[in-house]
Amino acid sequence: MPDDLDDALAAVRELLLGPDLVRAVAAGRRRGTAPPVAVRTELRRVSLKAGVHLQVVTTDGLRPTTTNHPMPSAEAEAAVDRLLALPFGNWHVETAEQVRQLRVTKRGQAQVHVTRTSRREVAPSPHDRPAEHLLPPDDDLFAVLGAGGDKRRQVDAFLRQLVAVLDRPARAAAAEGRPLRVVDLGCGNAYLTFAAHRYLTSQCRALGLVGVETVGVDVRPDMVERNRRVAEQLSAGTGTGTGRGTDAASSLTFVTTAIADADVRPPDLVLALHACDTATDDALASAVRWQAGAILAAPCCHHDLQRQLLQLQRDGVPPPFPYGAVLRHPILRERWADVLTDTLRADVLRLLGFRVDVVEFVDSRHTPRNAMLRAVRTGAAPTAAARDELTALVQAWRVRPELARLLEPELNLAS
Repeated sequence: MPDDLDDALAAVRELLLGPDLVRAVAAGRRRGTAPPVAVRTELRRVSLKAGVHLQVVTTDGLRPTTTNHPMPSAEAEAAVDRLLALPFGNWHVETAEQVRQLRVTKRGQAQVHVTRTSRREVAPSPHDRPAEHLLPPDDDLFAVLGAGGDKRRQVDAFLRQLVAVLDRPARAAAAEGRPLRVVDLGCGNAYLTFAAHRYLTSQCRALGLVGVETVGVDVRPDMVERNRRVAEQLSAGTGTGTGRGTDAASSLTFVTTAIADADVRPPDLVLALHACDTATDDALASAVRWQAGAILAAPCCHHDLQRQLLQLQRDGVPPPFPYGAVLRHPILRERWADVLTDTLRADVLRLLGFRVDVVEFVDSRHTPRNAMLRAVRTGAAPTAAARDELTALVQAWRVRPELARLLEPELNLAS
């Protein structure tokens, strides 16, 4: 039976401010209301140096904002009351004992569903091996960035992919006696930029490096300024800071510019993590021209080929037989465009002297955008078979991949 909304929200408030809160998420909007400024809010209790705080991470759909409020305090209560006053349509609150889900009905009442939590505290047996994390779970990086369990798993999965391509760029930097140069193109809120810099600086001695110079590039000035503030808060430095666990001179800087216009010293390692649509192609093209030793790119949306395939369909141009059955359904056409885009990207990089693997970045339950292009420069000459494969694929589908367009001079030289 529906409950009174005010009573149901009061029960949610008690859980949000209680000592057993694990995680809470507010999302969606109520029928007949204007969208709230924040389209999604996540709350959790975190332990900072100043004590236990209620961490509130809100996003307007483009960028997240994190605030921390001491617990218990009037400040935390006020923050919760402001959130409860917003017209969110759904609340999901998980504590040590229960999961409470609240949905606001069309009539403005509350539909509440309560179950026991699936979390269990289990003492490890003598045979259990502790999980090996490349960054310790208690690293203050996670607390400052507001990274919960899912983000920490993404960080760990990403760092393992980083380790897989690190040998060649690290050896090149060590041989020249200079810092390893890393550029993250389209870094956004930069939590993986910070994680990569923190991990790499901790490994300088093991890798024979004198330091790590990391540059985060993003076109949004507000995001770059936010990242600079976080860097200062982490004592990672914005020009001369050192990473945790090493005395090597390492720097972490952020610059505001479009990916295609980034003017940096040629990097050893290029990251492009969830850069949207053809921004991934801009990043890959820059990495090729810089002759980067390795690339990690986790593409985001793939609108470019989706648009091309849709326009061909509208123009009555048939796809290669028998793939008409795939393009007949919009959701399959969209997924096929994703696959085709990354296949063509991998083939272009392969022609230009990279060994390329397309791997799963992290389990799909943590993010649906979980494919990663992992490329290491080998300098191998292109083969006729590789050229024919790319040409046949492009001609069969009558598309023009953006990466091939951007790197047309380089591809002509490789022919």
